[in-house]
Amino acid sequence: MIWRELVALLLQTARLMVGIPDYTAYVEHNQKHHPARPIMSRAEFIHNRQQARYGGHSRQMGRCC
Repeated sequence: MIWRELVALLLQTARLMVGIPDYTAYVEHNQKHHPARPIMSRAEFIHNRQQARYGGHSRQMGRCC
């Protein structure tokens, strides 16, 4: 069981390092700490995280295209 937890933690860390948000961690956190707050769908969550990271429609980030 400890190996599975270690592998899961390493995968989560690797995903965060390359910018892939962890939806499962988001759901667990909200259920534990914010039970009255509605939980976004996976698609809404990914969109929200992309907006937060890349700033929406702003071209001020120095994008190449």
